[in-house]
Amino acid sequence: MAGATLLAPIAWGTSYVTITELLPDDRSLLVAAMRVVPSALVLLIVSALASRWRPQGADWWRTGVLAAFNFGIFFPLLVIAVYRLPGGVAAAVGGLQPLFVAGLSWLVTGHTPRGLDLAVGCVAAIGVGLVVIHPGADLDPVGLLAAVGANVSFAAGVVLTKRFPAPSNRLAATGWQLLLGGVILVPLTAIVEGAPPSLTGRNVAGFTYLSLVGTALAFVLWFNGIRRLPTAAPPLLGLAAPITGAVLGWAILDQSLSPLQLTGFVVTLGAIAYGASLGEPSSGAVVPPERRPPSPKPSKPRPTPQAPPPFEGQPGTAETRCCG
Repeated sequence: MAGATLLAPIAWGTSYVTITELLPDDRSLLVAAMRVVPSALVLLIVSALASRWRPQGADWWRTGVLAAFNFGIFFPLLVIAVYRLPGGVAAAVGGLQPLFVAGLSWLVTGHTPRGLDLAVGCVAAIGVGLVVIHPGADLDPVGLLAAVGANVSFAAGVVLTKRFPAPSNRLAATGWQLLLGGVILVPLTAIVEGAPPSLTGRNVAGFTYLSLVGTALAFVLWFNGIRRLPTAAPPLLGLAAPITGAVLGWAILDQSLSPLQLTGFVVTLGAIAYGASLGEPSSGAVVPPERRPPSPKPSKPRPTPQAPPPFEGQPGTAETRCCG
């Protein structure tokens, strides 16, 4: 399960190159909206072939909350950070994910993180920083705040996804989350950025890849995995995103990796390996109360037939023969 979940942040790591090289400049809301709306429609159409699941009752507000944290808030802030923070600083802030998730998990669920998990999270943050922050990188304050806000929003989505009951159709549930995220982003994009620009072939290719692979497929794998993994594992696996971005920058954009960056690369890979080693939760994991199957009522034991007590004067017994 950890291996399949790891594919999601690897796909997200490709978004850094995709956004900067293939998509229109300074259109963060448009990029966010174009990620969620097409992917939502694809997932809902595919899931409808198996079952026509949709949120019911309390599922609506839960889905809306997750849609806001996972997409409506996270995506625009992430794109702003990518545009305004050169040198991979946006990815470096993503290295704080293990600490954000640990803190929010403690606030929301009261779960106290293990000291080892916190230590690995701190080391991982340092490792990612060594990989992606280049000397002399310009720390734009707006971009830095956007990066922190994006990662806090995503960490909240991780914690609440694990806390809320699992839907019966996770493919459709992901589609509904994306669709509700689009409901937030599309009107906001129209108000703030106006009409979209004319798109080139490169733009269309970038949007198609980012929506179908970097969003639809990646989030299906992610949501399916994080419900089954211990709380500390998903944010550590998520460190694969900035590492993937750094590797692609070196391979595609001819960016160099210094010895210090290679050291951080090794440290971060160790943290990812630790997160993958946490494995599946134990079979005794508590089932959320909303989905716990009702316990069968214990049946009353039937009384065992007893032989009649002696000397009751039943006809034909030895007692009646001797006495009568």
